[in-house]
Amino acid sequence: MSLVTYSGFPRIGLKRELKRALESRWRGDSSAETLLDTARMLRKRHWTLAAQAGADVVPCNDFSLYDHVLDTAVLFDAIPSRYRPVFAVDELDGYFAMARGHKRDGHDLHALEMTKWFDTNYHYLVPELEAGQRFALRGNKPLADFLEARELGFQARPVLLGPVSFLLLSKTVDGSDRVALLDALLAPYIDLLGQLADAGADWVQLDEPCLVLDLDDDDRAAYRRAYAALAAARTPRRLLASYFGALGDNLALAASLPVDGLHVDLVRAPEQLDAVLDALPACLVLSAGVVDGRNIWRSRPERVLPLLRKAQARIGDERLWLAPSCSLLHVPIDLGAETALDTKRRAPMAFARQKVEELRVYADALAGLPEAHAALAAQQALLDTQAHAPGVVDAGVRNRLRTLSPQATLRRSAYPIRRTTQAETLALPPLPTTTIGSFPQTDELRKARAAHRAGKLDDAAYDNLLKAEVERVVRFQEHIGLDVLVHGEPERNDMVEYFGEQLDGYLFTQLGWVQSYGSRCVKPPVIYGDIARRAAMTVHWSSYAQSLTDKPMKGMLTGPVTMLQWSFVRDDLPRETVCRQMALALRDEVHDLEAAGIDVIQIDEPALREGLPLRRADWPVYLAWAVECFRITAGGVRDATQIHTHMCYSEFNDIIEAVAAMDADVISIETSRSRMELLDAFVRFRYPNGIGPGVYDIHSPRVPDTAEMLDLLHKALAVLQPEQLWINPDCGLKTRGWAEVELALDHMVASARQLRGELAAVLA
Repeated sequence: MSLVTYSGFPRIGLKRELKRALESRWRGDSSAETLLDTARMLRKRHWTLAAQAGADVVPCNDFSLYDHVLDTAVLFDAIPSRYRPVFAVDELDGYFAMARGHKRDGHDLHALEMTKWFDTNYHYLVPELEAGQRFALRGNKPLADFLEARELGFQARPVLLGPVSFLLLSKTVDGSDRVALLDALLAPYIDLLGQLADAGADWVQLDEPCLVLDLDDDDRAAYRRAYAALAAARTPRRLLASYFGALGDNLALAASLPVDGLHVDLVRAPEQLDAVLDALPACLVLSAGVVDGRNIWRSRPERVLPLLRKAQARIGDERLWLAPSCSLLHVPIDLGAETALDTKRRAPMAFARQKVEELRVYADALAGLPEAHAALAAQQALLDTQAHAPGVVDAGVRNRLRTLSPQATLRRSAYPIRRTTQAETLALPPLPTTTIGSFPQTDELRKARAAHRAGKLDDAAYDNLLKAEVERVVRFQEHIGLDVLVHGEPERNDMVEYFGEQLDGYLFTQLGWVQSYGSRCVKPPVIYGDIARRAAMTVHWSSYAQSLTDKPMKGMLTGPVTMLQWSFVRDDLPRETVCRQMALALRDEVHDLEAAGIDVIQIDEPALREGLPLRRADWPVYLAWAVECFRITAGGVRDATQIHTHMCYSEFNDIIEAVAAMDADVISIETSRSRMELLDAFVRFRYPNGIGPGVYDIHSPRVPDTAEMLDLLHKALAVLQPEQLWINPDCGLKTRGWAEVELALDHMVASARQLRGELAAVLA
């Protein structure tokens, strides 16, 4: 019978137990041992759940306290020198210093740069390397996790980020060649694999997701050299894992490497199966990723069974493993906990546990068990009925999209004209200051929101509490001297969920949490039907906030691409069609805000770069419809209405032309963690509109001083013109505490005033 397995599991816990344990440790409310006890509890619970669902082999070392790439860097001692004094005192504090920054005991350390994990909303910490980097095995986390799983009675397969992908996902601080470090890195890898073999590990999984990217000859040579070295050493059998797309022109390379098994993604790229089977050497295991590890819909047996039967006929049951397409890190844990969801809406869904159960049924069907065939037939019939379920199709939405004019994507005038008009309307000073949108979500706000949802706080009392918080935020911003204000978003639980709750076509879970980074979790809403706006969504709060001040107040919206990327999207329509539906709904909101007297409207698109296909040849199609959807959202507003957008943790260099084509009046971007490195894109390409490169890393608890922010602004002015420059944090402030925010924004305003004085002196 074909083996059932998976390559990784959600870490955070059904009720975000890891999040709470981490944040308690960071606050100093609990010990390191309490945190580690929670981690052990979660690993045992998750292995047990998967085994009960039908997994024959569970992964280990996929669990992380913060991020698996950071784990790999620490495991092989790729620790920048600035963090080593903290590690010398406490290993765990050193680990978290790399993840979050550290400002105490005489140390003032920035966190490592953070960026998106391929085209997902998961963020990884970017290792910092340099020429001559020394690597050594530090600690025994993979071995300890394997022994822990075995002691609990599980057949386990250790999971490691492969050596070549680790290097390709890293950065060198001195501009040297990352791949040149391969030989130095291989020695501790071989040492670790030898330890796992001695401990009795039969297999080890080496994740090489970079195999689905465009590789050059040097990269391919690195793969050959790395895996030849591993094959010459004493190691467990090696499963080479690719995911997030087709191997494509790297298939011959992957099939030629001396490994014992190959995992491929047959959800994103089912068309590659024939080529994979033709290229697969005799005796190699094929791990077939046939269940979607990135979305919450049940698989379609009419698509999956033919793939599996073809593979079974070619290589037999013993060489065929059934698995999700990628780690289940990207989906919630257990649909069974969603007791409040309508049964009919829940029926076509599958979370991590249910995906393992699906794989078990497919394995049983391949083994000829009648009950498994019956279960798959019932699943297909269920999915077939969903296309006709109430709420799925909205004829009005589809007709509006069908008759949409190309003029809908246009502003009334070109940017130079708009800029002059906006300068007259808004009367802002040089180097205007603002924030990205949200202010701290206090415990009081969270408790009030929960009480209101539970019916324990009536509408009037809740509304008064929110109004008081908005006024507090407005007065604070006026007091410190910000130029363009925000209302702070106290009414919003999440930048996507808040809007989804007011749109047709969405549904919501109670415990559908997934990890974004560290302790940061999101609960992506589910798009199941056509999207339409029932009524204005933000006008009430933006108008109220504007009534409190004479300064410009930003209306705050999440853009269509981000609404798409950060939701679990229906799989019966093209993604670009769903995005255009979203753009039309948000366009109505933009025009309602404008009609209500809101002169500055921010349409956030932090996920634009995230959605970029992994292969360059596929970029133009995606960028065309993504940019079009943003322009539909902002199209048609008056010249005096200033449109902002925000993007964070995105590599802009390759898509800067597309960003410019969005034609936002002002873009704010994350640059503080990278120390303004992202502005390199603006050296090659002269960005025409306004830009706010972030000067304050809001994902770290450390508060930069005025001099540090001023230094970043000087770097920005080496690339940008003064009339382009806005001054703002990297991202929204909801995850920070008020004490940090007050001090940081005060420093930010002071840096702006000082820079204005410097520029005025030069002009004088």
